[in-house]
Amino acid sequence: MSERNPAPGQTAAPAASEPALRPHVDVFEDKDGITLIADLPGVAAEQLRVQVDKETLLIDARADVAVQAGLQALHAEVRSKAYRRSFALSSELDPDRIEARLKDGVLRLHIPKRSEVRPRRIEVRVNPD
Repeated sequence: MSERNPAPGQTAAPAASEPALRPHVDVFEDKDGITLIADLPGVAAEQLRVQVDKETLLIDARADVAVQAGLQALHAEVRSKAYRRSFALSSELDPDRIEARLKDGVLRLHIPKRSEVRPRRIEVRVNPD
């Protein structure tokens, strides 16, 4: 799995008109597949879209930051409320079996390997002479 980088000046999703942040992502691999953990603070499940298009995994989300009535931001380090990141999926991964969980602003995706590429142990039998 590798990250898809858009051309300079473009976002990962060409139709998106709003600038988007690239969420921090950690990727781990084990014998069963890939686990991707993305930080999406302020994102609710209703505002999260995870999709696979051909060999591309796209994470697209929107954070809803509640501001109390009558308050105005004097300083805002992050102005964009959108997150967007895309990755190229290798052929050994099975995109039809992706599992996604969102908890406390952290998205965890598990992308299993296809069964034919998983390591397996072969039993060796000893034939008596």
